Amino acid sequence: MAELKVTQTKSAIGGTHNQRATLKTLGLRKIGQSVTRTDDRAVRGMIRTVAHLVTVEEVK
Repeated sequence: MAELKVTQTKSAIGGTHNQRATLKTLGLRKIGQSVTRTDDRAVRGMIRTVAHLVTVEEVK
């Protein structure tokens, strides 16, 4: 299964509670921090919620 590398590029300050909770669920705490997650529907939905705060790369 493919994996996605998600990197936080902007701060969650000023974001909604849902956006901050989504970043925490993804495992992101600091700007510049990256995590690797499996590419499934749930993760894609979380990324869509915080798309303006993160960058996504596909990892093989």
